[in-house]
Amino acid sequence: MRKIISLICFLLPALAFAAPPDAHPQLRSDAPDRHVVVKGDTLWDISGKFFTDPWKWPYIWGMNKDTIKDPHWIYPGDVIILDRANGTLRIGQAGDSRVVKLSPKVRADHSDHDAIQSIPASAIAPFLSHPLVIEEGALQDAPTLIGAREGRVILGAHDTGFVEGLSSDKGNKWQVYRTGKTFVDPDTNEPLGVEATYLGNAEVTKFADVSTVIITQSVQEIYNGDRLVAPSVEMTSNYLPRSPDSNISASVISIYGGVSQGGQNTIITLSKGKRDGLENGHVLALYHKGEMVNSEGKHFTLPDERYGLIFVFRVFEKVSYALVMQTRLPVQLLDRAQTP
Repeated sequence: MRKIISLICFLLPALAFAAPPDAHPQLRSDAPDRHVVVKGDTLWDISGKFFTDPWKWPYIWGMNKDTIKDPHWIYPGDVIILDRANGTLRIGQAGDSRVVKLSPKVRADHSDHDAIQSIPASAIAPFLSHPLVIEEGALQDAPTLIGAREGRVILGAHDTGFVEGLSSDKGNKWQVYRTGKTFVDPDTNEPLGVEATYLGNAEVTKFADVSTVIITQSVQEIYNGDRLVAPSVEMTSNYLPRSPDSNISASVISIYGGVSQGGQNTIITLSKGKRDGLENGHVLALYHKGEMVNSEGKHFTLPDERYGLIFVFRVFEKVSYALVMQTRLPVQLLDRAQTP
């Protein structure tokens, strides 16, 4: 029976986490004493059963953010016990009310693949390698699809195409893109980048001045003139959620799918990126802009309304992708995302 060394050794006692007084989340009035972990749970979901601010689960679990390397340490079947005395959660033993001290140990019948994720990994997985945000004109020099076998105009899975400009030093697996929308800062009108729309995957069967490729996957129709890009390096889908260290205010400039509204688990694009201090794992609060109202001949602007939380999971220089984790209203274009 295969055994995997648990990464529980990265956890530290709650007292070691020097958090500001307002960082500690409030206990829910209906919080249970325990929860049995099931497949599909996330650390965010589990913490939300006990506390009003589930995104603060590093505090809830007594983690030290400078020490924990990977939150792969909870598995289906584990019993989560609420320690009401100090407002933290611990892994307990089924049928036993005592709290089990977390320490390095061997976990049988589990692999890191079985471990509970911090957020829904399936929701963001396609966005860890695509779509891309690129500088305007960056695809102009990329290898170009110039034709297809039998004179086809539209290519799909298993079709053969011909590409100019492919280099063998980047391998034989490529991704196909088309230049999409240009992102613009709604406050300054500064161009922030261009979204490269992901179309599918291609594999080179012969390198030459005009190389031959097979379309191995197609999520949209592929045409002559579309560009090929070497795949991005795979990135982790586990992050330690936290608030930005500075006050960040960004606009929702795109909702994936080309729609004007989104809900929970929607992917949105923000008008801020690395240069503004955003990082993977940052949590921001969503706000609707206050409406203008008239009362007895006077004009008033209502306060902005906070209605949800988002989780930043991929950051570019000037823009970022975020997952809507909680919302009680539809997310709309030009809503604000701010440091909570």
